[in-house]
Amino acid sequence: MTGRETAGGGGAAVARWVTGLFAPQVLVIGLPPLVGLVADGPQGAVWGLMASALCGGVPAAVILAGVRSGRLDSHHLVDRASRTRPLLVAVASVIVALAVMVALDAPRLMVATVTAMLAALAVTVPITLKWKISFHAAVSAGTVVVLAHVLPAVPTLVAGALIVGTVCWARVRLTHHTPAQVAAGTVIGLVTAWAALSAFGV
Repeated sequence: MTGRETAGGGGAAVARWVTGLFAPQVLVIGLPPLVGLVADGPQGAVWGLMASALCGGVPAAVILAGVRSGRLDSHHLVDRASRTRPLLVAVASVIVALAVMVALDAPRLMVATVTAMLAALAVTVPITLKWKISFHAAVSAGTVVVLAHVLPAVPTLVAGALIVGTVCWARVRLTHHTPAQVAAGTVIGLVTAWAALSAFGV
């Protein structure tokens, strides 16, 4: 833990809590069942659970194994150099999920949601090889865009903007990212999610 994290413990404690609550793995696992349930009821939730298991569960299990073995610093992948293998696993998992969804004729919105995840990874993974862009910011921003398609848009976007802003603050507060890195992540998350949903006409 850095000196800045331990200094002013209250703020750092809140930042750590926010970072954990809105971690990419949490959002990627939680989003598809919620989207499926709201859009298509129990049957949609089943599709969502399938997407969660592949897109979020598999990468989360790989990361957990890496943390337990000492190869990874934490499930937040703070060390940029250690991100490559888990992120490649995430990309492969999302590609498999997308292929399964298409082959089994999943609801269009669910396919679009998984495509949005793949689009975000396609942009952020190459960037993170050279520059530590914020996945927390990208995933939280993309999540807001997707939720705004199935929930009342205005309150969802307002609440989402506050949450994304808080996530960005937390990542900077913990010195895991710079303001530029969280800003870039936010923009990429917004743009890739909007583009994927627009491409599917949902």
